[in-house]
Amino acid sequence: MIAVLQRVSEASVRVDGAVIGEISAGLLVLLCAEKGDTEAVADKMLSKILKLRIFSDEAGKMNRSVQDVGGGLLVVSQFTLAADVAGGNRPSFTQAAAPEDGRRLYEHFLEQARAAHPVVQTGQFAADMKVSLVNDGPITIPMRMSA
Repeated sequence: MIAVLQRVSEASVRVDGAVIGEISAGLLVLLCAEKGDTEAVADKMLSKILKLRIFSDEAGKMNRSVQDVGGGLLVVSQFTLAADVAGGNRPSFTQAAAPEDGRRLYEHFLEQARAAHPVVQTGQFAADMKVSLVNDGPITIPMRMSA
């Protein structure tokens, strides 16, 4: 499973011009399930995201997690994170999970996130989404988890 985390002061997702998810300060999580990923991998990814200390404390050091600061999560499915650009100029997405597996793992991730964190907003799986954000820092963290 691949994620790109962006620490934001605000972020939102629009589908067909309507805002379907938005947060103030917190994390925008772009999430991609890969072939072979399981619910256990998704759980491991979520646990790491919730505990990752990338928010500043009083001294300006990155010592606080999204849970510590009460920030929101905006979780957006993005299969293009699995892009392989090694051969030619058109990306290959063969390592991305099949759509039905990707949806299942995305929904599992969201269910677990909502159980563990008070503010969870989402995009829409497989939709044409417009994502807006104000990256705070800027802080952008790529992550990859496997079994």
